[in-house]
Amino acid sequence: MSARDTRREFDEIVGHLTAEDPALARPVRMIPRRVLLAVLAVVAALVWAGLSVLMVLWGAVGVLVTCVVVTAAIAVAVLRSR
Repeated sequence: MSARDTRREFDEIVGHLTAEDPALARPVRMIPRRVLLAVLAVVAALVWAGLSVLMVLWGAVGVLVTCVVVTAAIAVAVLRSR
């Protein structure tokens, strides 16, 4: 049996399995969800701290930048939740 035949047979088997159970076709997440959420929380806290410093240093411009960033973050969260 050649490599091409083996690959075709493998693809047929995978096709039958995913037709029976569509959950098998989902991509596998490499980073566990808890770790991903923890990293996201740390990054969000650092960005929030940086924006707070920016508001103090730049005044009104810093407040405007913070408002834009927070509005964009909320928009992304709303769009992802749908």
